[in-house]
Amino acid sequence: MKKIVLSLVAVCVALAVMAPLPCVAGEKVNLSYSIFLPEKHAQAQAAIQWAKEVEKRTNGDVTITVFAGGTLTKGPNVYEGVVSGISDIGNSCFAYTSGRFPVMQAIDLPMAYPNGKVASRVANDFAMKHADQDLKDVKLLYVHAHGPGLLHTQKPVRNLADLKGMKIRSTGFSAEVVTALGGVPVAMGQGGAYEALKTGVVEGTITPIESLKGWKQAEVVNYTTECSAVGYTTAMFVVMNKDKWNSLSADTQKIMEDVSAEWVDVHGVAWDVADDEGRAFTLEKGNEIIPLDDKENALWSETAQPVITKYEESTPNGSTYVTEIREAIKKAL
Repeated sequence: MKKIVLSLVAVCVALAVMAPLPCVAGEKVNLSYSIFLPEKHAQAQAAIQWAKEVEKRTNGDVTITVFAGGTLTKGPNVYEGVVSGISDIGNSCFAYTSGRFPVMQAIDLPMAYPNGKVASRVANDFAMKHADQDLKDVKLLYVHAHGPGLLHTQKPVRNLADLKGMKIRSTGFSAEVVTALGGVPVAMGQGGAYEALKTGVVEGTITPIESLKGWKQAEVVNYTTECSAVGYTTAMFVVMNKDKWNSLSADTQKIMEDVSAEWVDVHGVAWDVADDEGRAFTLEKGNEIIPLDDKENALWSETAQPVITKYEESTPNGSTYVTEIREAIKKAL
């Protein structure tokens, strides 16, 4: 009997050593945060302010070292970097890892998002509700999403016929939208878009108008087509290594969750401000913004519908997710 008790004690001690110990109030914790966006980008700045707010509310018990511009892990590698522990926290796009997040992909469909604030609220609510399906291996802190993705090109696109055969930089579902509309998608993250546009590797890009300033792309495009009816978004996650999260005290976890909930709107507003600045910047460069009338917008929407239908038919509960998001957009307006 004595041997059994001693053995159980030994097992408990071993398990205690292996398990991450929760941090207690007053204990100093330093976390690394990988952000794929360049440091000066409005969304990187919003993320950095999130980190500072966490530090403030924990009275400096938690410090967060930010690695912006993909200096720790590049955009497509951020999520896996968090899972493996290369960084404790990571911020990137679901669309950069095609196929890994089938449920979250629903957010990125071309469902005419009106602005970044609505897109961020809808995306975050949806992701939080369904995190147990796509995001089991991390702690989801929050999600935000940009305003409507529009078409920016080197020659004018005033109708679908003008777009036919043009090489357009795109990612995730936006690539499928480009295909449906008659363009030729070229898979590429934002980091390579400027040079690709400058050298003629692509003839345009589909992205929110903020990119024209945030990524300086107004310098290498001449036109923006306001195709709002197919205004897609790109959901961006902020996730944390699960073991690291579990090692934090309950008080620290509560603070991080509270700040994260508040920062959904911080990012949403920042997206909209950045869109306004991108619009002003491209006009300052002498570029033209081309509005589509109701008839042409309806045609673009109808032409892009197969992208949504394909998702509904190929993803379990896909129709339910699409309906849920559409209703959430209407409710948020």
